[in-house]
Amino acid sequence: MTGLIWVLMLPLAVQSSGDQPALSASEIMARVAANQDRAEKMRAEYVYQQHIYVVTRHTNGKLAREETADYIVTPTPDGTKKELVRIDGRYWHKGKYLEFRGTPVPESDSLDGDLVDDFRNDLTRDKTKDGIGRDLFPLTSEEQKRYGFELAGAETFQGHRVYRIKFRPADKHDLTWAGEALIDAEEFQPVSVATRLSRKIPFVVRTLLGTDLPGIGFSVQYRRFDEGIWFPTSFGTEFRLHAVFFINRDISISLENSAFERANVQSKILQYEPTK
Repeated sequence: MTGLIWVLMLPLAVQSSGDQPALSASEIMARVAANQDRAEKMRAEYVYQQHIYVVTRHTNGKLAREETADYIVTPTPDGTKKELVRIDGRYWHKGKYLEFRGTPVPESDSLDGDLVDDFRNDLTRDKTKDGIGRDLFPLTSEEQKRYGFELAGAETFQGHRVYRIKFRPADKHDLTWAGEALIDAEEFQPVSVATRLSRKIPFVVRTLLGTDLPGIGFSVQYRRFDEGIWFPTSFGTEFRLHAVFFINRDISISLENSAFERANVQSKILQYEPTK
């Protein structure tokens, strides 16, 4: 009889030894959302450097324009403020490449000058605490309301035990982002996120307006800096832009955040150090 009781109690003993009930994708992402909501406020305490590279190419691969910009990013009550400390690049003009450094940027109102400026500014908005547009990645509680999540498994990535979470818009008719996120299994913070468009741009837009974005998607890598503080340290995308029939360009964007320092009364603003 004693042996039978021991057998019946064994599952309870195993569970009490440390095994935890498996979490669902929704439960995992709810913890991520809570952490991200807190992290947004904590990130506002940091000053850091941001390095952005944007290039446009013709569809045959020929470089049209490239620009490199470096900023010092400082917190403000409603987001961040970016101070441009360096900008340089080159562009194709009348059969040769011309290099430039500093402002005003030459031919900024040209097709490629306008594209480079728009993508650099639109995809790295000043209102976010981490310097990257928040609607690109469904991590905060507000953004998660529009998505459905699926747990695709658990694995080890760069020394972290992570959950692999797939996400799509809750409304299948929405044209927004879908993709995968790797979530740290201990701290429930994002380690990396990769996105793509959730569906094709509508046929009528592609045919009547001549606009398409084949291959568009984004990837971002995060790194832990302090307890509860994970910052996006790199961001990248490459895609082809077809717009209103006559614009055809391959676009590449890369961003790096570095030299993080907590901003307080005693701290001084970082001296600019160019990214190598």
